[in-house]
Order: sequence, then C-alpha cells, then structure tokens
Amino acid sequence: MSKKAWSGRFSKSEHPLMERFNASIPFDIRLYQEDIQGSLAHAQTLAESGILSKNELKKLQNGLEKVKKELESGDFSPNLAHEDIHMAVEARLTEIIGPLGGKLHSGRSRNDQVALDTRLFVRRQTLETCHRISALQQSLLNLADKNLNTILPGYTHLQRAQPISLAHHLLAYFEMLERDFSRFADNFERMNACPLGAGALAGSPLKLDREKTAQALGFEDITHNSLDTVSDRDFVLDFLFAASTLMMHLSRLAEELVIWNSQEFGFVNLPQEFCTGSSMMPQKVNPDAPELVRGKCGRVYGNLVALLTTMKALPLAYNKDMQEDKEPLFDSADTILMCLEVFQNMLAQTSFNTEKMRAATKDGFVLATDVADYLVQKNIPFREAHAVVGQLVQHCQKNAIGLEDLDLSTLQRFSNAFKNDVSKIMNIENSVNARQTLGGTNLALVKKELSRAKGILKKRNSP
Repeated sequence: MSKKAWSGRFSKSEHPLMERFNASIPFDIRLYQEDIQGSLAHAQTLAESGILSKNELKKLQNGLEKVKKELESGDFSPNLAHEDIHMAVEARLTEIIGPLGGKLHSGRSRNDQVALDTRLFVRRQTLETCHRISALQQSLLNLADKNLNTILPGYTHLQRAQPISLAHHLLAYFEMLERDFSRFADNFERMNACPLGAGALAGSPLKLDREKTAQALGFEDITHNSLDTVSDRDFVLDFLFAASTLMMHLSRLAEELVIWNSQEFGFVNLPQEFCTGSSMMPQKVNPDAPELVRGKCGRVYGNLVALLTTMKALPLAYNKDMQEDKEPLFDSADTILMCLEVFQNMLAQTSFNTEKMRAATKDGFVLATDVADYLVQKNIPFREAHAVVGQLVQHCQKNAIGLEDLDLSTLQRFSNAFKNDVSKIMNIENSVNARQTLGGTNLALVKKELSRAKGILKKRNSP
C-alpha cells in the first residue's frame, strides 16, 4: 500500500476498498490545469513571504511545468493511490525535484486548493458557455433576418391564436438566451474571488499576501471568511442553475422544432446532417438532434438537484460529501456546451416552409381578436365584443367558412357596429402590423428589436 500524505496519524494502511471508494482522481484529473495554475501562483506567494528562496521557487516552477507537460502528453498517468489531482501533482513534483516538492503545500490545504481549482474551472467554463450562447444567438438573428416578412400563427395552449412574424418568434428565443447569458455573467462576477489562504478552515499563520495571489490569478477580490470559503459551493450551484435554465430554454426550442418538423405541421426543414433514420422504417427522417437536447434537459436538472441535496445539511466547514460536486458540474458543463454547439450549427442550415406557415393562418380563426378589437374601437365594451365574436366563430364553424369570408350583411346580423371599414382588419398583414405596443409583432417594431439584438452582439463581440 502506498504511503499517503496524511498517513502519519495512522497505524494501519487504508483498506483497498476504501482507497477505491475515497479516490476522486478518476474524475478530478480534469482539474490538472487549474491545479498547476494555482500551485504556480501559491509558489510565488510563498517566495514573496520568505518561505521559499528564489532558487527553490525556480525549481518548483520548472517542476510544475514538467508535471503539466507529462499530464498533457500522457507520460504521467495518476492512479488511485494518488487519491486526487492535488496529491497526484504534488507526488509527481516531488519525484522530479525531490523533497522540495513538499514545501509547496506550506500555508495551503486541499480544502482551499480544491476551492480554487473549482472556481478556476467554473470561471473558464462560464466564459466558454457565454461565447457559445452568443454564437447561437447569432444563428437565430440570421434566421430572423431572412424571415421578417414570414407570417405564421402564434400559439397558446398549442392552439392557433394570432398571426405573428416568424422573426418575432425567433427573437423570443434570443431574449431567453440573453437572460441565460446574464445569469452566467452574474455568477462569474459573484464567484470571482480567490480562496487561497483560507487553509483548512481557519486561515494560515504564514504571512501570505492573498490580494497579490488573487491578482496573479485574475480574481477581482479575495474571499472574506475562511470557514465560508472552504465550504462554499454556491458558485457551482449557481452555474448548475444557470445551466438548467439554459437547457429549459433549449428544450422549449427543441420541442417546437420537433413539432414543426412533423408532417402535421411541416413548418421547418431540419438539415439531414442533424437527423437520423429508422432501422426498420426506410421512409423516416427523425429529428434526433433536438430530441436529444430535449432529453438532456432532465439530466442537467438532475445534476442541480443532486448537488443541492448533497449540500443541504452540511455543517461548517469542509466535509468529504463535497467531493460529490465534481461529476455533476463536469457533466452539466460538457452537456450544455455540446447542446449549444449542436443547435448553433443545426440552425445555420435550417430553413422554413413559409407557404405552409402562411396557409396555417387561414385556419383557426386567428383574426378573431382583431375583430373584437375592431368592435372595441366602435365603443363596444370588450366583454360584449368578445361574446359577439365568439358567436361569429360558431357561425363560421357550422358553415365551414372563415371570418374573412363573412360579408357585411352577415356581420351586422351579430352587431350593428360593423361597418364597411371592417374589411381592413380581415387581412393577415394588417393584423400583424396592428400590434403597436413596444415588444409586439408589428413589422416595424420587430425590425427595431432585430437591430437592437444585433447591437447587443456587436458590442459584446467588439475588442
């Protein structure tokens, strides 16, 4: 049995089963870049506090860089005996430069070390996620640009409701993603504080310049309570919550694409590169990409709930339970990046059946609200107008006609308020453009919102 860094207190070796059960190296090896980045910064801090000489610092720096290269090349493969990535790096460093490697842990605990590594990882993943959110938003804007004048039924309860611009519909998802972007960005700001120097739970007697270490690692601040520092995983939970909300939005878009792709709707043409076939039915082209995104939403939800449950009753400060934060974090981080990339590339090749969308506005009495609003403008109380139009719809259903097929004399049988100008509202384009309130589907307003959205991305992407 290999000797552990903590074995001095023990008279018996760790049971092989416990070694397997306790080890996190199979998954936290992923943090090797962050661990070495933090170790380099900590070594510099130790040198500036007089714990390390300049020569020792140089040897440690060279050794850490060699460990990093070996991990990247596969020349060094940690095993269960190393326990976790922190001990793996230290063990290999000590093999390379000798006992000096043991000095690196001065003033540092694995508790504040893992807190640092995890923050650095979440910070990096957050930036990449925000980048991919922006890329998907751009794909949506490209589609909206092409479909400003495409009209389709808007739905409530999956029932045809009112005509809208397809660009307006696509921009709804831009807004959802914009909120997602802001959630990740907000978490980045909150978590951007350096935990090194908190030690195991109470700080360090060594004179370590925490502010300088934070600056070297690109943090805006330091954490301000050592107990909270080593036991805080709010930033992971916030990341998982933002990831869950993002996946909910992607799942809603996926659901619409699946429905629109069906023969019953036929609104969208998904690229075959992002579909698959049936092993039995040769005619099938299945929308597997959006279906998989929809399915993975529940997986990301589960990761959030898993960590919330793990953290719910932990006393201060660090507890081994918190090792369970890594796998949900890594899985969700990978899942959302993949889903964003798939959606961005799929939408870049997606087209719409605009004639079918337009034809769908002729069914479902999508102009009913316009007729009611017309009566309101003729000084009819809305509730009365609502009832009149409801009766008109019943009449149309019995006679298998649409509202636009009714002549003036028939309309006036239901209300004398109808005049010759009612013909103006029996028009899909007029209905779309009648929505004058800001944020509505009026084409001029949608153009402004499209321009605003482009401005957001342009500002975000500018140097």
